[in-house]
Amino acid sequence: QVQLVESGGGLVQAGGSLKLSCAASGRTFNNYAMGWFRQAPGKEREFVAAIRRSGDITYYADSVKGRFTVSRDNAKSTVYLQMNSLKPEDTAVYYCAATTYYSGLYLSSRANYNYWGQGTQVTVSS
Repeated sequence: QVQLVESGGGLVQAGGSLKLSCAASGRTFNNYAMGWFRQAPGKEREFVAAIRRSGDITYYADSVKGRFTVSRDNAKSTVYLQMNSLKPEDTAVYYCAATTYYSGLYLSSRANYNYWGQGTQVTVSS
C-alpha cells in the first residue's frame, strides 16, 4: 500500500558526491521509519542508513559513517541519502524502504521493512 520511488543514482568518480531521493506515496509518510540498503552483484543486500519517523535519530553502517547523511522531509514525503567521498566499493543498487518499526534494534535488518522501492544504480569509478 506504500509506493517508494528512488532517484538520483548515476556514475561518479571516486571522491565525488551524489544525493539520492526516495519519494513515498499511499500512506502517511511520518508513520514510517525509513531505511537505505544497497546490494552489489554477488552480495547480500546490506544496511546503509536509517532515520526515525520524526527524523530525530539516524543510524549508519560503519562503512559509510562520516561520509553519508540520511535526512527526511515529511512535508514532501521524501527521504534523502547524501553520499560524499564516494569509493568504488560503494558501487551498488541502492534501495529505500519503509517500516512501522521505530527502534534502532530493528532498523538495520531488511526483514523488518514492509515496503521497498525499485532501486537506483550508483556506480563509482576509480
